Amino acid sequence: MGDIVLETTQVSSPLASIFAISRGAKTYAETVLVRLQRGTAVGRGECVPYARYGETPAGVVETINAFWAEHGGNIDRAALQSLMPAGAARCAIDCALWDLEAKETGTPVWQLADLPEPKPVETAVTVSLAAPEQMAAAARAITGKLLKLKLGGPGDIARIEAVHTDRPDARLIVDANEGLSPETFPALASQAAKLGVILIEQPFPADNDDALLERPGGIAICADESAHTSADIPHLSTRYDAVNVKLDKTGGLTEAIKMVKAAKAHDMQIMVGCMVAGSLSMAPAVLLSGLANVADVDGPLWLSNDIENGLHFDAGMAHPPTPALWG
Repeated sequence: MGDIVLETTQVSSPLASIFAISRGAKTYAETVLVRLQRGTAVGRGECVPYARYGETPAGVVETINAFWAEHGGNIDRAALQSLMPAGAARCAIDCALWDLEAKETGTPVWQLADLPEPKPVETAVTVSLAAPEQMAAAARAITGKLLKLKLGGPGDIARIEAVHTDRPDARLIVDANEGLSPETFPALASQAAKLGVILIEQPFPADNDDALLERPGGIAICADESAHTSADIPHLSTRYDAVNVKLDKTGGLTEAIKMVKAAKAHDMQIMVGCMVAGSLSMAPAVLLSGLANVADVDGPLWLSNDIENGLHFDAGMAHPPTPALWG
């Protein structure tokens, strides 16, 4: 069939507003775009290098190019899984290979991957970490009814209360990004449950999740920074009720599907999550969201300008990608 030609591009996309979490804030989405061409067919994939795990855009580009020089040309997804570790670099290649196969065969990715037929999915929309009154104002501007609040330590209950007061119709997810302590967590969880919170993400640092072997009841706790691939699920299932599956950490859609199946086998709830990025990054996650209890795929809503043929969002719903975008 001929060799696959690789092209990599670093992309820096300005955000419409500051995105702040407990570890810091950003004003740009930094991604790496992979373009694979064989003959006239082109497949694309995108990843978000994650500084939390020592990844940088330049480093990911270098990793992808070095890998392709050694193994590329006619590589398939199965070989990719064994030859490249999980992470952002593999994610971009894996997703581009899925898209390339869809373009070459005329068969959509959801059918190739045996995923549910795509439908619009409700997505959480993030409220960036700020003062309580600012978070309440941001929540009022969101039309959807599933909100994800970024927390950051002191004042967190006031933040939740402010949003709940202004948006009593909304279901709330709170995301601590490892920023809480085991000592204060039981009281926060108890209060949160009374204020419309249905899920708490990653309350403690990843190396401190043994504190969740005895966790407060009444509200589901979800792994994020502690979760990478399907191999983590047996450990996580004894500490968490749910797992946030992010393609940039699993290394692409192939392993993400495997991780979802492993989590379901361990009776865990599934969240399909995202980094801050545009629609090309988000498209595979939207398809995977058909297997999830909760979707958090609002990344493109943070960009000043999304990619051409981007995902369509309305009233808290994310619509499936068109073939012109991906898959």
